[in-house]
Amino acid sequence: MLAILPIDNGRYGTKEMMEIFSEQKKVDYQLEIEGAAAISQSEIGMISKTIGKEIHRAAMSGKITAKRIKQLEAKSDHDTAALVESLSEKCSKNARPWIHYGLTSNDLVDTSNSMQMRDALQIIEPKVAKMASILAKKSIKYSKIPAVGRTHGQHASIISFGLKFANWAAEMAKHVERIEEIKKRILICKTLGVVGTGSLMGAKSLEVQRRAAKRLKLFPAEVTTQVVPRERYAEYVFELALIGATLEKIAIEIRNLQRTEIGEVAEQFKKGQMGSSAVPVKRNPIKSERVSSLSKLVRSQVALSFENIPLWHERDLSNSANERFVIPTVSILVDEMLETMTRIVSNLMVNEKRIVDNLYITKGQIFAEFVLEALIKKGIPRFVAYRDVQRVAFEANDKGMLYKDAIKNDKAFTSKLTNNEIDSIFSPEKHLGASPKIISNVEKSVHKTVKKFI
Repeated sequence: MLAILPIDNGRYGTKEMMEIFSEQKKVDYQLEIEGAAAISQSEIGMISKTIGKEIHRAAMSGKITAKRIKQLEAKSDHDTAALVESLSEKCSKNARPWIHYGLTSNDLVDTSNSMQMRDALQIIEPKVAKMASILAKKSIKYSKIPAVGRTHGQHASIISFGLKFANWAAEMAKHVERIEEIKKRILICKTLGVVGTGSLMGAKSLEVQRRAAKRLKLFPAEVTTQVVPRERYAEYVFELALIGATLEKIAIEIRNLQRTEIGEVAEQFKKGQMGSSAVPVKRNPIKSERVSSLSKLVRSQVALSFENIPLWHERDLSNSANERFVIPTVSILVDEMLETMTRIVSNLMVNEKRIVDNLYITKGQIFAEFVLEALIKKGIPRFVAYRDVQRVAFEANDKGMLYKDAIKNDKAFTSKLTNNEIDSIFSPEKHLGASPKIISNVEKSVHKTVKKFI
């Protein structure tokens, strides 16, 4: 068996990503490796140029099918042997002895894994960049809207609503940087044979590998056992899980802000859509919830990929079966999550009135930080001022009073602050701090990082 697809083709995964992990595509990748190795060997005189070209031509002919390989595998019970035999069927007697020369099964398996990861990242990376760009534009759009900043689920202080998007945009841009950085470590071509020595090809094996890697748009392995070190795969899985976790972070904030009690944002609700089979008025954030659910599944693959790093001696098979699930799973699901979250954010409904209304749910107590600051600037010791701000806030809350009115009725404040000074404190637009500058800086940085993809 050359590939296993754990994802239901009818529900998750774009057509392009699913194709990468199809059985026939896996066959095509491995045949391409056989062809690249043969033509590279012929270029340095290890085998004749005629034979090298014949093997390469047969490997790239598109006439070798997964169906035929399965028929041969039923007899040999060895997938790579079946692939080599099927390639031999398309070559002359003179060429057949030189097919798969100096190679071992995992030269095909590991290098084809790299090719899958290469092509998966070619799909994923532009989508990460697109998400970063969309979020950056949203951050600018909402940069001047004061909003409740929450910590521990409680009102803390005032932020720019655009700052939420800027935070997410910056992290998505960092994922683009990470993807670029990890390519040289994870997209590895390995053609060094049974235990990583290039034994049959000898000293020339490194040149064969270098040439093959260049043809396959991969990086030649520096050193291996029979397999590419699984730290490389773990890094790939970890990075995709990290992207998934950022997407889930966005999803959770959207879900929280869509709560009935908050109501600052909402997923787009199409005409005719039903939120609940029992409650007609509900608008559930089901797409964001889906992202959260899939992110958990992606993260679960990280531990598994780490378990595959320690293998016996030059290798064993304890990693092999689960990797046929892990690499496709994380690739397909993260691609799906990016597609979903891009639609969510692009069509996100933002209730600006509700954002402003929520600033005053605590009757002005969200301005406590700035009242404290005003007293400190009048020379009041921090903790003396802190206790007075807290005392009056708690009293106002118990009495249901506006915080500003409570302050104006307390001598600890009126002895230091005029009514005009107190009124000035309670203007939310004055308390965005460096948010506009931060957002502008992020937008420029994101644009610089992602511009080649957009």
